Amino acid sequence: MLKVLFICHGNICRSPMAQSVFQHLVDQKGVKQQFYVDSAATSREEIGNSPHYDTKSILKKNHIPLQVHYARQLTVQDGYEYDYIIGMDQWNIKEIKRILANDCPCKVFRLLDVVDHPRDIADPWYTGDFERTFEDVKEGCKFLLEKLLNL
Repeated sequence: MLKVLFICHGNICRSPMAQSVFQHLVDQKGVKQQFYVDSAATSREEIGNSPHYDTKSILKKNHIPLQVHYARQLTVQDGYEYDYIIGMDQWNIKEIKRILANDCPCKVFRLLDVVDHPRDIADPWYTGDFERTFEDVKEGCKFLLEKLLNL
């Protein structure tokens, strides 16, 4: 079983969106037994909070079930428990590596590093553009699943 952990700053917008989209794709492909999917934050600001209401809305609009989730912070132990720890932007990657002290067997990269045009996924908390974030997350999750299924 591959364990995939999505990471963003607060764990209420991008990473729970990616968790839900990726889980939905896994379920649609019929490979649920091959993956364990979760998400976490690099910060402590939103710990215990549920996903942002606009994250919930965009997932509902696109018929993607929201995974039950409450924000939590990434831990050193996650670096040993997960095979892939996937950040949404360069800042997340820097913080992930700081938290994990660059000492974990996991693979760390940005979600959109797996697509044809690698880039950051903008934080909709600041941009207000949850639609653009959703499209980027969906693109990254589709490419990531195909990559992992073809290992």
